[in-house]
Amino acid sequence: MEVVTGYVEHIVFRNEDNGYTVFQFNTEDGDLTCVGNFHYISEGEMLELSGEYVTHKVYGVQLQVLSHKAKEPEDLFSIERYLGSGAIKGLGSALAGRIVRRFKEDTIRIIEEEPERLAEVKGISEKKAQEIAEQVEGKKEMRNAMIYLQKYGISTTLAAKIYKKYKDSVYRVLEENPYRLADDIQGIGFKTADEIALRIGIHTDSDFRIRSGIFYALLQSVADGHIYLPKEELLKKAGEILEVNIEDIEKYLMDLSMEKKVVLKENEGQIRVYPSGYYYMELNTAKMLHDLDIHEEISESMVERRLHKIEDNTGMILDEMQRRAVIEATKHGILIVTGGPGTGKTTTINAMIHYFESEGLDITLAAPTGRAAKRMTEATGYEAQTIHRLLEVSGNPEDSEKRGGFGRNEENPLETDVIIIDEVSMVDLALMYALLCAVTVGTRIILVGDGNQLQSVGAGNVLKDMIASECFPVVRLTKIFRQATESDIVMNAHKINRGERVVLDNKSRDFFFLKRQDANTIISVIITLLQKKMPKYVDAQPYDIQVLTPMKKGLLGVERLNKILQQYMNPPEKKKAEKEYGEKLFREGDKVMQIKNNYQLEWEISTKFGLVVDKGIGVFNGDMGIITQINTYNETLEVEYDEKRKVTYSFQLLDELELAYAITIHKSQGSEYPAVIIPLLQGPRQLYHRNLLYTAVTRAKKCVTIVGDDTTFEQMIENNSQQRRYSGLKDRLLENKEEA
Repeated sequence: MEVVTGYVEHIVFRNEDNGYTVFQFNTEDGDLTCVGNFHYISEGEMLELSGEYVTHKVYGVQLQVLSHKAKEPEDLFSIERYLGSGAIKGLGSALAGRIVRRFKEDTIRIIEEEPERLAEVKGISEKKAQEIAEQVEGKKEMRNAMIYLQKYGISTTLAAKIYKKYKDSVYRVLEENPYRLADDIQGIGFKTADEIALRIGIHTDSDFRIRSGIFYALLQSVADGHIYLPKEELLKKAGEILEVNIEDIEKYLMDLSMEKKVVLKENEGQIRVYPSGYYYMELNTAKMLHDLDIHEEISESMVERRLHKIEDNTGMILDEMQRRAVIEATKHGILIVTGGPGTGKTTTINAMIHYFESEGLDITLAAPTGRAAKRMTEATGYEAQTIHRLLEVSGNPEDSEKRGGFGRNEENPLETDVIIIDEVSMVDLALMYALLCAVTVGTRIILVGDGNQLQSVGAGNVLKDMIASECFPVVRLTKIFRQATESDIVMNAHKINRGERVVLDNKSRDFFFLKRQDANTIISVIITLLQKKMPKYVDAQPYDIQVLTPMKKGLLGVERLNKILQQYMNPPEKKKAEKEYGEKLFREGDKVMQIKNNYQLEWEISTKFGLVVDKGIGVFNGDMGIITQINTYNETLEVEYDEKRKVTYSFQLLDELELAYAITIHKSQGSEYPAVIIPLLQGPRQLYHRNLLYTAVTRAKKCVTIVGDDTTFEQMIENNSQQRRYSGLKDRLLENKEEA
């Protein structure tokens, strides 16, 4: 075991999550590269390190630090280096030199015990002297706090956040009510706080714990798509999480209501419990929709004449309902256009664009995802963007109940006359609310989507609630156009939606069913299709063909499928770097998906010569790309997304990525692929329903291949029961209508 003493010259790299640090260490014998895990470390710090010398194949000799302790700088040179290292803000090397020359070996004692004496040095006021003393003391306190927090299994990153929030009161907070952490600090949920509480010795029936558990259960329901929970259901969920009998839930709900964490709303004898933020979001969304829906008296015959002119000029032919959609769009502030595949939604959007353009109006096109926006651009010839980009996302709108993360809002609204949103079934309550906040009265909003698709991944049931309220004009496109009738994908999708039997005789050119009853056999067929059969048939790369599965877990779940498909689609090679993260293994060349919204991640588009041509921030749930580089030394991974957007992830962000050779059908919403392959065996009835199958089938442009059990396929068509989603937007809209 080697023991060396010196000071931290320069921190090369630090992983804030686990404390892994690479730094240059200055000793009597010269500079040394050191690596190891540290609670807290800063440049200029004096340390005694114990460890073993190792030889890195790229970076040469390093000291692998096994233990360390902080030391007070002893000689004058060390004290001066520490003070002037930048470790203390506002204290450079020249000023550090003057302090040490004045107080010599007594310098550290003076700073700690008689800081006012620092004012004896030229260039230091009494105020500055106090600031220096506070910083030196603060560093000592922070180190002690970090060590204290890590006793309870808290990572370096979270420990730093906790200390930053509570400072000296961290010990009191943890010992009295560690559940405060879940409320105050992002990244700490109820379960983490509960683990800490258990280690500290907080009782399982403590009031703090029960209140926190109830609120956690409510927030979990939001993650499942609900805006509120009925009181009885919340009680049941909270009881399961807490593993205690909650006898007086009224008391705890009243406490939470007094703290303004929840809102209790009575509806037809039922108590609905909302997280406060979502209650007011729903209320205000309904109010804004009502205010934007203004009516204009317009001559329909004049609109018809203009439409005939547009048809003559463009070669477009509109049916009766498409014409009706354009007429209604001219008369109302809000219009909903809904229809399945092949019913002419894109043609209708194009007709509206031409009409409003002829009126000299500014038109804005948007969609919830990058892929949906790209499809909209290709179909119309007009630039469409994601709703996030349209609203100029700049922070994290999910961090607060305000829309602090969007540049466009009430103070800085969108400057446009008409907004057309496609794939609106994917828009959740929070995104709709943010959009409406940025729209002024007089702007037309046209919402286009397929009401039979799956519900949005985020909380709420916006499109279905708006249609069900009957507060807004709705145009339903039902006619399937001739070109679409030639596609069995389109025809079978409509049969599925109507609950009709689909013929599985494989006489189709674009819809196949391969009957297999064993999970491993199904996987073997999928591999053959991906590698040999399908790319040539649909003229696409294997990576463009998407496997869609109903489940995350199980023999045909996403997790197992991806592990197997990775071995065949992107096998290990010496030249391909890899990174193991938990149970996941990432390899250069892997197809991956972002699985949560990250509003801070930066992306760049550059030429092959490295010249940056565009950059921005924000990578969103459902974005898919390829891993182009893994750098194990810098602990970074690079992904290239659509439009050659490159994003660099630190290893601590890898929980935001998943392999994407196979994805859940839910995650495929808003996307379109040349071909999809759907593995299908028996599964839970509440999940295996008609809407799920319909959504999967409608994701394919050229070919659908289902591999599996035909009985399960037929049962899914028959099963029209979707899990209920608790949302009160319809009720709020009707309340506004009654009041008007």
